[in-house]
Amino acid sequence: MSRHKTNNLLGIGLMMLAMFLFGVMDAIAKWLVVANMSAIQIIAVRSWIIVVMIPLVLAVRGELAELATRQPVQHALRGMVGFLAPFSFFTSLETLPLADATVVFFSATFILTAASAIFLKERVGIHRWSAVVVGFGGVVVAMNPQGGGPIGAYLLVLCAASIYSMIFIYGKQLSKRDSIITLVFSLQLGMGIIATTALPWVWVPIGIAVSGQLLLMAMIALVAHYLFATAFARADVSALAPFEYTALVWATIIGYVVWHEIPSTEVWMGAAIIIACGLYVIRRESLRHRALSRG
Repeated sequence: MSRHKTNNLLGIGLMMLAMFLFGVMDAIAKWLVVANMSAIQIIAVRSWIIVVMIPLVLAVRGELAELATRQPVQHALRGMVGFLAPFSFFTSLETLPLADATVVFFSATFILTAASAIFLKERVGIHRWSAVVVGFGGVVVAMNPQGGGPIGAYLLVLCAASIYSMIFIYGKQLSKRDSIITLVFSLQLGMGIIATTALPWVWVPIGIAVSGQLLLMAMIALVAHYLFATAFARADVSALAPFEYTALVWATIIGYVVWHEIPSTEVWMGAAIIIACGLYVIRRESLRHRALSRG
């Protein structure tokens, strides 16, 4: 039985707030990389702040035991590989408009579908495979660099989406024996360790203002992930899914206000294709689970 009663309206509100916070977090990352701070340094500082904050919060709540795991090696590998996702995404933001990066990152939906079929042996029918193929066509349209950024930056976002999908799939396996907070903590710890090893080659001195931005970024990341998880705990996935795409709205608004970025026609066309196919994939997945639950 669910711990909470289903409340789709509350879940939608939490989802939209989480998407806004993720947009603000990405904007802070873009601000820092444009100011010539390496993505490695951003990840290292952010990850260590989160690694310290999580045990403190759990200690106050008397829930430190939640961090226990019987799969330390698997968690370590996931964290180390996971470093490449934010590294690729944050690096792309140095030359890529925020909305462009957000649109291309939506390809994670299709990558997850393909990865589920390959690694989890889930049955993916012709409808979902068709949506995946057409969806990637939308990604290609959105990656047209006219009025946007260099093709290499778009490929970095695709790399980030691919790695994110892999660590999501791996996390799904680990969550069968460990708590969600353990997955978050170990992922940040692994990313922090990898980033720290490279710090001597990229470190730049940071003042009080930048330190505050990094602290704010870490706090926003924690709150956003908490709201995101709570939204799915309180509402139906099918009700929440369309509102994940509000991330594009926030990215467009923030990009325009801060950097005067205006997405090109190709980006909007690609976004329309990606969102339509993404919602179709989610719809088919919902129908599949409903059929399975009925036996």
